[in-house]
Amino acid sequence: MKATEVRAMSKDELNVKLDGLKRDLFFLRMQHATNQLDNPIKISEVKRSIARIKTVLREKELGL
Repeated sequence: MKATEVRAMSKDELNVKLDGLKRDLFFLRMQHATNQLDNPIKISEVKRSIARIKTVLREKELGL
């Protein structure tokens, strides 16, 4: 997910997306722990997406 896509979303959409990504990260970590994860890079991608969303939410909160 690109930063421009994230900035175009509303706060409510961002919060819903953030909850979904956190849930995905949980399941990816569980799969990784049980050696069922095919692509471990997916964990990093999801973590970056979470960070992008949190950054944009904070920007919107501060009015930047």
